[in-house]
Amino acid sequence: MVKRPVVSDNSTFISFEGIEGTGKTIQSRLLFEYLIKNGYKVILTEEPGATQIGLKIRELLLSVEHKGMIPIVELLLYNASRAQHIKEVILPAIDKGAVVITDRFTDSTVAYQGYGRGIDLNLINSIEKIVTAGLQPHITILLDLDVEIGLKRNKSINKTDRLELEDIEFHKRVRSGYLEIASKEPERIKLINASEGIEEIHRKIVNIVMDFIN
Repeated sequence: MVKRPVVSDNSTFISFEGIEGTGKTIQSRLLFEYLIKNGYKVILTEEPGATQIGLKIRELLLSVEHKGMIPIVELLLYNASRAQHIKEVILPAIDKGAVVITDRFTDSTVAYQGYGRGIDLNLINSIEKIVTAGLQPHITILLDLDVEIGLKRNKSINKTDRLELEDIEFHKRVRSGYLEIASKEPERIKLINASEGIEEIHRKIVNIVMDFIN
């Protein structure tokens, strides 16, 4: 039996989610900097990546050279990276009572590999239970944006990876998946319109997070 991680009363686990180009990386960084300035112990991390093993897996997953990767391999690689991420980064930080901010977590897998790729959600959930042992963010910030706008944003900064090269319908399925996930868990998942200005979005995120922390 997998032991469920115990989340410290002094810690807060926050994830950022959304389709390509929603500004997750910018907003997670701004929140990190805000909390640091206000005296909180914080770590900022991301998926896939965050560990030496995770970075190797990230390279495999996102390289445009691996267009032939089949969905089940993609699913297992993401979860392998996540298992290492939890063990090496997230749980040690939680044990120390830190605020943990991650750019993507399990909702990404459900949205991209489940709704996007069409992998059975029951299979995804079963693997998730093994990998996370029930660990879940206290708050998930879901930045929502029109697919075409998001992809155009990334193209303007020359950001290209294997997933971004998928057709528009794939990304629309992913967005629909995110919105369905959010509708089922409104207490955890906070939906924010990512078409607004960076500072306005940051202000809304700070209000959500500080309301929870305080």
